[in-house]
Amino acid sequence: MEINKLISLIEEKIKKNFEVNKINIKDESFLHKKHKSFNKKKFYIKLTVDSSELKKYSLLESNRKIYKVLEDEIKEHIHSIQIIIN
Repeated sequence: MEINKLISLIEEKIKKNFEVNKINIKDESFLHKKHKSFNKKKFYIKLTVDSSELKKYSLLESNRKIYKVLEDEIKEHIHSIQIIIN
């Protein structure tokens, strides 16, 4: 999958499942290119979500909810995802 398509899909799924004020998704794969486990077919994503809904939960619970929503993308296209809830 192409990165822009993946970013759009992530944004769409997050907005569909949670009340979101703002969302920022970055591909940070370039930071991991020299890692032994680097796979150019999978991406390293930094996801920043401004959501009063997700802030109601513990950090662990909000991460679980996001992981559940992005389950297929994580299995197929994402090597790692960093989640920041504002």
